[in-house]
Amino acid sequence: MCRNIKPLFNFDPPTTEEEIRAASLQFVRKISGFTKPSKANEGPFLAAIDEISSISARLLCGLETNAPPKNREEEAVKARARATARFGD
Repeated sequence: MCRNIKPLFNFDPPTTEEEIRAASLQFVRKISGFTKPSKANEGPFLAAIDEISSISARLLCGLETNAPPKNREEEAVKARARATARFGD
């Protein structure tokens, strides 16, 4: 799957609409193969982003967990450490 799509569930502060839309955009780009669609494909491309954003927001609102919320800054530090270990400085 696309490495740019990050987990969005169970964070403090909660995931924003912009983060959900950005993940939806990455998903649509990945499955369509377009970074930027042509004018002919722009309508379906944007509609797919809107629909996936809506579905993703409903999913995130419906999920439940007993785990404590993850801290965004701590998760970002862990991700940078993994990237450094994988790719170097």
